[in-house]
Amino acid sequence: MALYNYLLIVRFALVNIIATGLLAAAWIQGWLDGVLGAHLVELSALIFMVFLYGLGLCGAKVYRHSVELNAIKEDAPGPDSRAGKYLAEISGAESGSRTLLASAMRLKLTDNIVAVRQIANSLVLLGLIGTVIGFIIALSGVDPQAASEVESVAAMVSTLISGMSVAMNTTLVGAVLYVWLSVNYGILTSGTVDLLTRIIKLGEDRARA
Repeated sequence: MALYNYLLIVRFALVNIIATGLLAAAWIQGWLDGVLGAHLVELSALIFMVFLYGLGLCGAKVYRHSVELNAIKEDAPGPDSRAGKYLAEISGAESGSRTLLASAMRLKLTDNIVAVRQIANSLVLLGLIGTVIGFIIALSGVDPQAASEVESVAAMVSTLISGMSVAMNTTLVGAVLYVWLSVNYGILTSGTVDLLTRIIKLGEDRARA
């Protein structure tokens, strides 16, 4: 029963345990060696740190939603919870007023989770910035006038490879972490919709009682 009560947290935990396991397997297989040993690996590390912040923020919101959903299921929302504040606001209100208050609460809940979505989108943007930086590095080593000189070709090829490595690795890291955080955002969104629906239903039940 306790597991069922925290179903939202369980879904969040399972997704991240599986994703972390896949990441660990990739590291053990050596598939991450290219990323970890790449030129300007700090760019990928920055993207990963932004991802961790977004994941932590998402986890905190999932936990709060789950706690409030449990309180609503027990018909005992706290006075400082969203449900408690909503019930206090609609106390004695007419149907039209309750509809407006429900719409306002919907906007607040939506605005409360949009930061996670913005962080997820920023991962792709940071990956693209890394791509541009990589191409700049790659092209900076190309000298058309020295292309015919054998001793200069090796240095140009080395710079070109380093730049392309930065471009491809940051793009890959940003894209993969975007998908990972987006899946978690989907769990948070479903929890938000469920919370909103239950709060409004509880309010209408109390109003008709």
